[in-house]
Amino acid sequence: MIATRFMTRRSISFRTAAAILAGALAFAVALSDVVQAQQPAATAFPRVQLAAGRSTVLNVDFDITRVAITNPAIADAVVVSPREVLIDGKAQGTISLIIWGEGRRAQYDLTVDAPANELQQQLQALFPGEDIHVSQTEESITLYGRVSTNAVMMKAAEIAGKVSSKAKVTNLLQVPGEDDSQQVLLQVRFAEVNKKAVTEAGISLFTGITGYKDWIGRSTTQQFAAPQFDPEQLTFSDFLNLFVFNSKYNVGGLLRALQSRGMLQSLAEPNLIAYNGKEASFLAGGEIPVPVVQGSANASAVTIIYKEFGIRLAFTPTIAGDVIRLHVKPEVSSLDFANGVTVNGFRVPALQTRRSETDVELRNGQSFAIAGLLNNLTQSERNAVPGFASLPIIGNFFKSKSTSRQQTELMVLITPRLVKPLNPAEVPDLPINPAEFLPPRAAGATDAGSDAEPREGAARP
Repeated sequence: MIATRFMTRRSISFRTAAAILAGALAFAVALSDVVQAQQPAATAFPRVQLAAGRSTVLNVDFDITRVAITNPAIADAVVVSPREVLIDGKAQGTISLIIWGEGRRAQYDLTVDAPANELQQQLQALFPGEDIHVSQTEESITLYGRVSTNAVMMKAAEIAGKVSSKAKVTNLLQVPGEDDSQQVLLQVRFAEVNKKAVTEAGISLFTGITGYKDWIGRSTTQQFAAPQFDPEQLTFSDFLNLFVFNSKYNVGGLLRALQSRGMLQSLAEPNLIAYNGKEASFLAGGEIPVPVVQGSANASAVTIIYKEFGIRLAFTPTIAGDVIRLHVKPEVSSLDFANGVTVNGFRVPALQTRRSETDVELRNGQSFAIAGLLNNLTQSERNAVPGFASLPIIGNFFKSKSTSRQQTELMVLITPRLVKPLNPAEVPDLPINPAEFLPPRAAGATDAGSDAEPREGAARP
């Protein structure tokens, strides 16, 4: 009896649940019909399109009695003849235009586009048939669409860049066969050769501390070192190249005759990666501290700023299909202590700088070189003792000279390459040494020190 009641209650609950589910489904179907009835059907009305600030004339095949538009702020319609309506575009948007006649009615979708700016009109006039669109604000100009060649794409970007010096140009124009890579690897090689030649000649004559026949003397042009007379001795700071002294006559001489040649070659090979249209830079060198005096003469303070020097490269790539346009600025600078200045006890060297800036177009993997950056420096210094240097023959003993010649040549070789990131399946395996790092331990080895020798008869690894 209890089981029968239980089964009866259970069957009633199942029927109740089925009824509730059926009611929910019916309600959902009804709600869907209401929603679909409230949604507007896709319009099949004719479309009239014009730009803001422009006008067009619409012709109909019946006599017009009345016209109406849904938003007069977007466009205005005026009947100019029994079967013509003049439409003036005011602002961007889409509205409806309804025209009535005797027993007739026509409805149109009226679309007013944004006004065409002067840049787009100019590009359309210069490049007819090209699909070039312009989106312009006060701070940016964006070009988009498809063009036929790389030359059209680059010229359009140049024209857009001349419109405003403040607006940044973003070139999104596409060309046939364009590579989807947007990164450029720049392989750069700097080669510098420095040649130097030095020639020096001079002579200094002197007597010993007791002199020659009661005469004590010395001749020097002060260009090279000469002996100094102390109260009881001669002091030599440098014997130069040749030193002679006659102890009988107590007379000697110092001779400077030197020729030297040197050559220095430096090479740097930096690699840089930059995004399309973004600048990348490289510096191999250092920074020197430069004191800057601030304040008045009575109360001044010295602050330190740092000036960079060395090998520098800055470049901006622009990818145009399979062509890479590069704006390159290589620079090489070195410290020049000879032309430096001294400020408040600080010795600040000058900077010798060579730089160039150029634009070039290359294809992937092609190279170009910047050469001919020569720097020739010749420095000559001559000293003489007045009067004595003019004497014939012996006048050369009272002269000295120093000549230095230096020649530096710099060459820059640049190769751009388009790069793409590797997919996980394309990443190569790292080299792995299959050999074990340590040999296996011998059987029965103890944990005594690793430096302990195995007992006699024990297996060695």
